[in-house]
Amino acid sequence: MKALELRAPEQAIIVDVPEPVGGDDVLLKVEMVGLCGSDLNSYRGSNPMVTYPRIPGHEIAATVVEGSSLYPPGTRVTVSPYTHCGHCASCRNQRYNACQFNETFGVQRDGALVEWLRVPEEKLYTSPRLSLRELCLVEPLTVGFHAVARGRVTERDTVAVYGCGGVGLGAIAGAAFRGARTIAIDQDDEKLDIARAAGARHLINTKRENVGDSLQVITNGSGPEVIIEAIGLPETYRAAAEQVAFTGRVVYIGYAKQPVTYETKLFVQKELEVLGSRNALPDDFREVILMLESGTFPVERAISAVVSLEDAPGSIARWAADPASVTKILVQVSA
Repeated sequence: MKALELRAPEQAIIVDVPEPVGGDDVLLKVEMVGLCGSDLNSYRGSNPMVTYPRIPGHEIAATVVEGSSLYPPGTRVTVSPYTHCGHCASCRNQRYNACQFNETFGVQRDGALVEWLRVPEEKLYTSPRLSLRELCLVEPLTVGFHAVARGRVTERDTVAVYGCGGVGLGAIAGAAFRGARTIAIDQDDEKLDIARAAGARHLINTKRENVGDSLQVITNGSGPEVIIEAIGLPETYRAAAEQVAFTGRVVYIGYAKQPVTYETKLFVQKELEVLGSRNALPDDFREVILMLESGTFPVERAISAVVSLEDAPGSIARWAADPASVTKILVQVSA
C-alpha cells in the first residue's frame, strides 16, 4: 500500500509499505489525514521526539472495514492517536493523555498517512452528522479543548488565547462553546478573522496593538481570568503570567524552544495557577464532536488546502517555506 514517509529531515517521499495484518484491532480505510505543526517540525528535523524514517499523520478520518462490534463496516470515524501504558503516575491518576510512555501516531510510531490502518476499537469516535473533513478536524481541535478544560473555563470567565493556528483556534472555539468571553491574539488578520468566526468576541493584532494595554481595556483593568498560550515563545510565556488576572489560570500548550525567565513574584502575588496541557482525553473528543455538530465552527475557512497523497510531499515543502500562510492542510488519501 502507498504511504507518505519522512525518510530524513526535508525528505518526504511516497513509498510502498506492507498492509497491516491480524490482531484484534479494527481495520480502517484511511480517507483523509490532517497535517499539523508537529508534522511540519518533523519534516524540518526540529521535532526532538521523532526518529527517521517515519510515516507522519495523526489527524484521521477513516471508514471502518472490519473487526468492530460497535462500529459496523462503512461507519465513518475519527481516531484518538495516543497510547497509554496504564501503569505510570499519569495513568494511575486516569490522566492517560499525559502517559509517561505515550506513543502518538506519526511521532513515536508510524502514523496514518497510509491507505489502511489498524487501531483498537476504544480509540474510535464517530458521528453520523459529521463529514470527513469535520472528522479530520476533531483531533486537532481536542488539543485546544483540553487546554480549556485544564483552565476550568466557565461562562463567567474572560479567556485570552495567544495564537490562532490550529491548536489556538481549538482553544478559542472551546472557550466560546462554554460561553466564555474570548479574546484572540495573533499578528495575522486572516487568522484573527477566522478566530472571530470560531467564537472570539475581541481580536488583538500584535503588530498594531499593545496586548497588555488592550487586555486591560477589554477587562476593565483586571486582566483575563484565563490565558492560554498556544504559540511557544519565551515572550508569550512571560506575557501570559504578567497579563492574567490576580488568582487567574495560565495554561501552556506550546513548547518554548528556549529557557524562559520569569518575574517570580507574579506567581506568589497573584496566587496563580500555572498549568500544562498535553494531548486530549475522551471527554474532549466528545465535546468537540458536539461543537462541530452544532455547526458553529468555520470548517471550510479553517482548511487552507486539500491535496492528494501524491501531492503531499510538495505541499509540506511549500508549507515549510511559508508557514504563516497555512492554517490546516488535509491530505486526501483515498481516491
